[in-house]
Amino acid sequence: MKAFVENRFGLLVLVAVALAAMYGAAYVTRPAPLPPPPAGPRKVAVESVTAVCPGTKGEHVNVYLPDALNREKMDAEPYVTKGPGALEAGYVTRAAKGGGRGLAGVRCTEPGQETWLVGPGPADADVRLHLTNADKAPALTDVQVHAAEGLVSGDKGIGLEIAPGEHREIDLKTLAPSADIMAVSVTTVFGRVAVSARTSLDTGGVDWLPAAAPPSTRVVVPGIPGGGGRRELLVAAPGETDAVVRLKAVSEDAEYAMKGRETLDVPAGGVVALDVTTGLGGSSGALVLTSPVPIVAGLVITGTGSSSDVAFTAGTSSLDLGSAVAGNRAGSRLVLTALGGPGKVRVRAVPEGDAFDVEVPAGRTKNVKLKAVGNFAVVVTPVSGEVYGGRVVEESLKSGLLLTAQPLSPARMWTLLPPLTDTSRVVVP
Repeated sequence: MKAFVENRFGLLVLVAVALAAMYGAAYVTRPAPLPPPPAGPRKVAVESVTAVCPGTKGEHVNVYLPDALNREKMDAEPYVTKGPGALEAGYVTRAAKGGGRGLAGVRCTEPGQETWLVGPGPADADVRLHLTNADKAPALTDVQVHAAEGLVSGDKGIGLEIAPGEHREIDLKTLAPSADIMAVSVTTVFGRVAVSARTSLDTGGVDWLPAAAPPSTRVVVPGIPGGGGRRELLVAAPGETDAVVRLKAVSEDAEYAMKGRETLDVPAGGVVALDVTTGLGGSSGALVLTSPVPIVAGLVITGTGSSSDVAFTAGTSSLDLGSAVAGNRAGSRLVLTALGGPGKVRVRAVPEGDAFDVEVPAGRTKNVKLKAVGNFAVVVTPVSGEVYGGRVVEESLKSGLLLTAQPLSPARMWTLLPPLTDTSRVVVP
């Protein structure tokens, strides 16, 4: 009996040891708990907007608010308008002859901290940079010009003081007279400054340079109209590392690498031009650029005829936040591109026009004619997919095509706020 008891307790000990070993091994070898997914940016409503329109006294600007469009005369240069979220403003001017012949469209810009512009340089064009401080506090701004050989503006554009309410026009010949292609960065050290640039080519044609997406390793340049004329891509690598950029075109019929133009080498700090006319083959489209280092990109569109006009588009973000263009007229159309899968958007002309859906096949570009009359705004709302786009206005004359283009920038109704985290760095000097 005594041996039995001893054996029974011994057995219990062995069982306990075995269970402890088993659970211990399971604890040690169990997979680590997955960390919570990183917080993404929050979509929040914009409460108020300030838009600044450069131009000439006496011009008319279209101001869009949801379901309404006002046409207001500029009594002074620049024109500053303020309103609730979703406010959009812009205008298109037309000249059939003379030194300023062409259609020129501009989106009135919101004051910000950094703006990039890509286009022809002062050696081949008259480029006027417009800087406006619409706030009641002073601003300090740095203007730097990158050309084919790198940063060429030196210290001439560093530390520009702009008083409250001041508007300054700068001829970029004073900063970079020899640049034939350029990428311009306008960085506000303190305060807020609205930036625009009007470009008149020496060979003819005039338009405003749209703001380009900030440096990124993936850039989409949408809104390229089809038809004749030259298409020239400009790419800048503003950092300290050379960029090897991979190019892909997305036309009305296909998504492909352009033969002989699959990659583009861009030196650190420099700008490179590439003729993509034959690569696009006269089709409407978009260009997708990927690079291991951040780049900035834009495109020069030259019209046809004995007196050619010019237009510009640039890298921009997708239509996830929607978009609106206030300044439109007869001959306007949208050029939409879907990437990574099929896409759908809803389009409406304001003040008169019914909303309709547009489906864009995956890896294709689609033209959408806008049939509204007179001056009107167009509102594009995302439905599904990754869609990019631009607005194009064309008018055929015997002397040559008039045209202007504008990438569809994010609407001002929503904005994305980065996630907030607790950190002691905010109080550490």
